[in-house]
Amino acid sequence: RMLRGSKPGYPIQTMRICLTLAVTLLTFLLSGCRHSGGGSRQSETAGSSDSISEMSPAYALGFSVSERPDGVRLVTMRHPADTNAVPQHFALIPKGTEPIDIPDGYTPIHVPVERVVCMTMTQLGAFATLDSYDKVVATSNTQRTRNPEWLRRLDDGRVSRIGMEGNFDKEIILACDPDVIFISPHRRGGYDGLKNLGIPLIPFWAFSETTPLGLSEWIKITGMFIGKEQKAIEVFHGIEERYNRLKALAAGATDRPSVMSGEMRGGTWYVPGGNSFYGKLFRDAGARYFMESDTGTDATLMEFEQVYSKGCDADFWRVMNAYHGEFSYDALEASDARYADFKAFRNRKVIYCNLEEVPLYENLPLTPDVLLADMIKAFHPDLLPNHKPVYYHLLQ
Repeated sequence: RMLRGSKPGYPIQTMRICLTLAVTLLTFLLSGCRHSGGGSRQSETAGSSDSISEMSPAYALGFSVSERPDGVRLVTMRHPADTNAVPQHFALIPKGTEPIDIPDGYTPIHVPVERVVCMTMTQLGAFATLDSYDKVVATSNTQRTRNPEWLRRLDDGRVSRIGMEGNFDKEIILACDPDVIFISPHRRGGYDGLKNLGIPLIPFWAFSETTPLGLSEWIKITGMFIGKEQKAIEVFHGIEERYNRLKALAAGATDRPSVMSGEMRGGTWYVPGGNSFYGKLFRDAGARYFMESDTGTDATLMEFEQVYSKGCDADFWRVMNAYHGEFSYDALEASDARYADFKAFRNRKVIYCNLEEVPLYENLPLTPDVLLADMIKAFHPDLLPNHKPVYYHLLQ
């Protein structure tokens, strides 16, 4: 209708204008698709600049991530506290793609993986949180597993038991046909015997991290391997927000009580280093750790006299063990009569966790905020008057 009655020459000019507008509109719409639906799909598979920045660790020291334009993620893992540790490299290749030029020294792994062997409850906790039970085909030590779903799967054979560290059943592992095996290099090991199976061994350094949030951030590694990146990011951000909110609350405490940690085992006292996970946790909970001057990140082996000289006057004492029955101050003193000389013992300020009753190791990696709340409740009860301890409580 617009062209009717127009002067000669105008119909062609108008058509050209309309065509130009149509091309511009089509280009805009296609661009919008790429930045909405298409961009979201890319974030879940090959990734994007935004998603890779979210996947890169903000607290964990044991892994790093970069991404190439073809969607291949280059992941490096090493001991979080050992700058001289030899790193291990992995190239995570989206399934259905044919990448080129994988760097030397990188183990190629097509993701998402479908069949995984886990060695610890720490790893199992991440799969449970990401609702990916079906990905796990086998695991090792399940002595303290409390998760009902894992127990059902272990009972009916959907998850196989492969034996204890140092005595793995290779035949069972091969029968499970896993894509990868998540190992825990900080444990006793026995992994050298698995190297000739032809299955990639992924070093899961989570429990060697020196901060609670660094430990939790390893859920991102699990997410990348099984295709649950966005869910892993969401879970971690929730942990981070809750933990930092509690940390800020404790920072406002008017006093900072001192705390010692550990106990005698086999004639030696295992003391977390000053820059260890627990050292950081105590500080975040508004306390002074009795090993503040120590720069170690792992457990330090000390004689009783050494610990006594540093911690005899500490206000609090953190104790964790596996005790059958109801643990008490009498039971603690019965294990070593010298314990009764500590100020924290005399003043009934022992913060206690019984591994026989509490699934600490199974749940801790993804609930450091709960652990922090337990410590704040002990050190500064007025700050969290309604909190009910979950892992650690003041021994009665």
